[in-house]
Amino acid sequence: MKFTRNANAQWKGSGKEGKGHLTTGSKTLDAAPYTFVTRFEDANKGTNPEELIGAAHAGCYAMQLSFLLGEEGFTPNSLDVDAEVSFEDGSITKVMLNLKGDVPKIDAEQFQQIATKAKEVCPVSKLLDTKIELKVALSS
Repeated sequence: MKFTRNANAQWKGSGKEGKGHLTTGSKTLDAAPYTFVTRFEDANKGTNPEELIGAAHAGCYAMQLSFLLGEEGFTPNSLDVDAEVSFEDGSITKVMLNLKGDVPKIDAEQFQQIATKAKEVCPVSKLLDTKIELKVALSS
């Protein structure tokens, strides 16, 4: 399988006083605002690159894990993944994936193994040049 996806960023003004908009090819994000404030101070007023990386990583990881579980004969009821993207001194220093899974008939050890493999082979995990940690919880 081969494909290309597109996104656009527009920025006007200086780094601190300027503002921008992000648009995805699908228009799921359509001129979503971002500024210095939304990136470095108050993310509740718009989006920022780190938040979008977190969403991309969590979504990619959850789908990858679902595929790997399916290869082992398991179908998850739910996979809930939070991605915490840490930024420090001009760099993304870590991504913490917090996984809560509800997967019938799987034991905790097998779930941990498959979850770890998914972290290693997830395309977004492979793209990011930072430490990626994983915390796993399986519902009974």
